Amino acid sequence: MSFDRITIDPEQMNGQPCIRGMRLTVRRVVEAAALYLDRAELKREYPELDDDDIRQALEYAAESLDDQIITLGAA
Repeated sequence: MSFDRITIDPEQMNGQPCIRGMRLTVRRVVEAAALYLDRAELKREYPELDDDDIRQALEYAAESLDDQIITLGAA
C-alpha cells in the first residue's frame, strides 16, 4: 500500500509519521477522527486536512497494527 501523504522526517516531530510534511502527526489525526465523529467538524478544527489525508492516516494506523490474537484473562 502506498502512503504518499504520510511523511517521516527524523528532524520533525521526533520522526513520528506526519501528514504531508506538516507538524500534524498521524496519531493526532486518528485521535481527532475518533473525537470529531462529524467529518465537517473535524475539517473545521483542522482546515489544512483534506479527505485523503484523513483516509490515509486511518489506513496507515490500521496497517501499522499487527494481526495477532491476544488472549484476555477471564473475568
